[in-house]
Amino acid sequence: MAGIYFHIPFCKRICAYCDFARTADLRRMPEVVEAMHREMDARRGYLHDRRIRTLYFGGGTPSLLPPAEFDRFAEHAARLFDMSAAGECTVEANPDDLTAQYLRELSRTAVNRLSIGIQSFDDAALRFMNRRHTAAEAVDAVRRAQDAGFDNITVDLIFGIDGFGGEVLERNIGAVLALGVQHVSAYHLTVESGTAFGRRAARGELRTVDEQTSEREFLALHEALTAAGYEHYEVSNYALPGFRARHNSSYWSGDEYLGIGAGAHSFDGRSRRWAAPTVGEYLAGRGAGEETLSVADRRNEMIMTALRTADGLCQERFADAFGREAAERLAEAAQPWIRAGAMVSEGGKLRIPAEKFLVSDSVIESLFEVE
Repeated sequence: MAGIYFHIPFCKRICAYCDFARTADLRRMPEVVEAMHREMDARRGYLHDRRIRTLYFGGGTPSLLPPAEFDRFAEHAARLFDMSAAGECTVEANPDDLTAQYLRELSRTAVNRLSIGIQSFDDAALRFMNRRHTAAEAVDAVRRAQDAGFDNITVDLIFGIDGFGGEVLERNIGAVLALGVQHVSAYHLTVESGTAFGRRAARGELRTVDEQTSEREFLALHEALTAAGYEHYEVSNYALPGFRARHNSSYWSGDEYLGIGAGAHSFDGRSRRWAAPTVGEYLAGRGAGEETLSVADRRNEMIMTALRTADGLCQERFADAFGREAAERLAEAAQPWIRAGAMVSEGGKLRIPAEKFLVSDSVIESLFEVE
């Protein structure tokens, strides 16, 4: 199975932490939408597996599009691919876009999952991040979506923000639990150089939290959400039973996916392709790139994606893909982490316990090989 990702790179306001391909110039949105349809036609042969299981509209802010546009993309995809197994269509949304009228229209489309970018239920934190909604608006948006019949909702939270841990984080967790959403994505703040936060940090105006604070906040989220019945199934993702994000899970299991739009990435199992990151380059047909992955690249990618999940890495699957000797080297390299309690080997799988996900990058990188 495969998935299609549509990148909508438009925002009314640029968040202080955002490093994604995006622009606040909305005037070219209709032009970009039409270019995306043309790109989908041109790339209909990219995927080896033409059975599409998921559609995902990310951004940017996809909820700036009229709801009918999502159906137009879905119907276009159905003319090019086998959509008989498609079961999940996700739209990322900002809370202040989700009016009652918008949600009524959206509920009549192919969209059956909402990813609402809340980030915090604290007004001071929202202002700090340059978000364009308030905490009250966030709660109201989720309630309206539930009233409109959406029963597969995920909300985004950001933690690890200096000055907004402690009681603020506790209130954020409490607000999420009170809303009863099916899925939570909780991301530690990463300060990227090309963002407003990155520029502040370069001037010494922004502090990052220390490792002890990061671990404390991570464990607070982990313990509260798992106690409430959420499965911590991937480093940054928690789901009630039956509500794992199917589209994102395909990235971690190595499935193929086609990315459409400025800044979108694609993967066909052997190569990775990316579109131009800016709207101007995308519309001009410039700036796209592609690389064929080496055996070492594919091996390391399987290690990286699988060990980000609670399911872990199937050693037999790894051996089938890269040979018994490679599997034996991997098992040997994992032994120090297993003895330290940062990895577990059971049932033919290597995995990182969810409570140790915060240190997963160090574990994973130590297992990489170079050609």
